[in-house]
Amino acid sequence: MSQSDAPARERVKQALRTQRIETPSWAYANSGTRFKVFPQEGVPRDPYEKIADAAVVHRLTGAAPTVALHIPWDRVDDYADLAKHATDLGMGLGAINSNVFQDPDYMLGSVTNPDPRVRRKATDHLLECVDIMDATGSRDLKLWFSDGTNYPGQDDIRARQDRLATALREVYDRLGPNQRILLEYKLFEPAFYTTDVPDWGTAYAHCLELGPKAQVVIDTGHHAPGTNIEFIVAFLLRVGKLGGFDFNSRFYADDDLMVGSADPFQLFRIMYEIVRGDALRPEAGIAFMLDQCHNIEPKIPAIIRSVLNVQEATAKALLVDAGALAAAQQAGDVLGANAALMDAYNSDVRPLLAELRADLGLDPDPMAAYARSGYFERIRAERAGGQQAGWGA
Repeated sequence: MSQSDAPARERVKQALRTQRIETPSWAYANSGTRFKVFPQEGVPRDPYEKIADAAVVHRLTGAAPTVALHIPWDRVDDYADLAKHATDLGMGLGAINSNVFQDPDYMLGSVTNPDPRVRRKATDHLLECVDIMDATGSRDLKLWFSDGTNYPGQDDIRARQDRLATALREVYDRLGPNQRILLEYKLFEPAFYTTDVPDWGTAYAHCLELGPKAQVVIDTGHHAPGTNIEFIVAFLLRVGKLGGFDFNSRFYADDDLMVGSADPFQLFRIMYEIVRGDALRPEAGIAFMLDQCHNIEPKIPAIIRSVLNVQEATAKALLVDAGALAAAQQAGDVLGANAALMDAYNSDVRPLLAELRADLGLDPDPMAAYARSGYFERIRAERAGGQQAGWGA
């Protein structure tokens, strides 16, 4: 993008100034595959230290002012104190993520389990998460269910949908006036025959039945190969049921890689639909969250890089010449319309983003700034003792 196009540059920078990307507490902790969790030096030992790391990401990028919590991984005795700790660091607490997949009782499902005792236990946990939202000021309750079956005949498919609807209704009715449910879906894993919320259509149907405070969250790695995710984005925006994203990437089946690492063009296409739908503004209510586990790469630099990837895709989406694109579409100019998108995607927006950061008083290169900061060396020494946080902690 040329320096001479000053009005366009300022328009893009103004839109990017309002962009907010939420980082996940669990991304700062130890994680791995189902075969091995790989410990790293300097990993947080509790939610307070996770928030401290998230504050570093925000301080360097200027775009990540909230951190999502996962319960019970981030359970504390005093959530108001945790919220104050975040505020003191210039941060806020974002979505509360429930966990109804790690307890032994959930082997055959949580809210869809055939055992009413287990269903009650799972639903009570979801209600506990709403209590935590009350204490932290969080707006979003993010629900993901690993519930499903492995074999034909294992359970009644329709009955499981009824059980799911019953639990969702009880939780929905508990929400405060400014709170909402974000219902996540996943194609498969760990259930390999049926998954109770396998796709956006199932999530959409349940949210539609629940009401306006229930919306769909799109995890960008939770789809069959070749799925047109931007179509899902456009559809849900059109009907007012897109609540947020879990940004990540996947190559084969799992989804915890850095956003934009597998298919940056897909991320651009998704963000174009957000721009096209005027949904980038915080007032639009879309929660742009990362959902990633950094198993072999350093935690904080990987999260910084992920935030930058979303910013770069968004900047390119903002550069699409909407007038030229609309004219080409109306004229049936297939190549011209495609070129309008490709011209924007092929733009190098890194100088523009560096300029924006300089305008905001930030280092133009957050990755280099982190490397120079000495923060990792400090936390490596300070966190040498104690139990590192990780899956299940």
